Amino acid sequence: MKLKFNNVLLIVLLFLIACKQESENNHHTLQGFVFGTSYKITYLDTAIDYQKSLDSLFLLMNASTSTYIPTSEISKINNGDSTIVVDAIFSEVFTKAKRIFKETDGFFDPTVGNLVNAYGFGPKERLNDLTDEEIKNQMQFVGLDKVNLIDGKIVKEDKKIYLDFNSIAKGFGIDLVARFFDEKKIENYLIEIGGEIRAKGTKENNKPWLIKVVNPANASENGGYKTINLSNKSMATSGNYRKFRVSSEGKKYVHTINPKTGYATESNLLSASVIASADCADVDAYATAFMAMGLEKTKEFLKKHPNLEVILLFSNSEHRIDEYTTYIYK
Repeated sequence: MKLKFNNVLLIVLLFLIACKQESENNHHTLQGFVFGTSYKITYLDTAIDYQKSLDSLFLLMNASTSTYIPTSEISKINNGDSTIVVDAIFSEVFTKAKRIFKETDGFFDPTVGNLVNAYGFGPKERLNDLTDEEIKNQMQFVGLDKVNLIDGKIVKEDKKIYLDFNSIAKGFGIDLVARFFDEKKIENYLIEIGGEIRAKGTKENNKPWLIKVVNPANASENGGYKTINLSNKSMATSGNYRKFRVSSEGKKYVHTINPKTGYATESNLLSASVIASADCADVDAYATAFMAMGLEKTKEFLKKHPNLEVILLFSNSEHRIDEYTTYIYK
């Protein structure tokens, strides 16, 4: 089985577990599609098949935060309904997004939703090239500091502000599954949705949860593979290598919108992978922020946040793929 991170240069080639769906010897592997991507969830220590329970969790997540479902809470709020009392999922995602927005000085900002749609990366109709004036006009609706949660309701300074949690919700969905397993006293599991991963405990025979990756920056070393130990850690990756759009005028736009400028132009940072003993939602958001920050600002941020490990792939001065990492490969 060959599993790829969505839209990134760092490719997960192999979980070091069986690829077929199985449910035997208290070892379960569930596979399917959710949040517009695929998932693979492996858990041990129980004979119970939790597929229906996980499906219910995914439905709750979509009903709260999916911009692709017109009846979701976030869609209703984006359409101007100010009477919605948000559920616990929305409240927690919003609160977490606010914290990381402040930590990253606004480089993580879910209010870029209008620009995401305008550039053709959301559920809205695609547009052609945006003029500087059009971008400037949209920027007045950007800034999570213009949105607050008061008495269970979202209050926006302007009703045109559009929230988009896609850069944190997938990781949060993984965290919901992890919490469910923890409540069921399951000590060993690995959850992967669209390339974002959270793992706890060990595999069978007390072996750590390992993934093998191929890194184009060092493909000639060790047969092109490197190993990452994700036991009791989360990992998320963001990148512009594959997800981009070319307008009718032939201009290339990447899917990471810089919330400081409103532009979707490619930088020398190609992908950012973040690893930490933290919620997957957190590393998901940080990975997005780093793509907006660029290489040098990310390095400065990491000096103040040594709890985060990163693998950054960038284009160097010779236009070759290079790597900056604080992660020590096993």
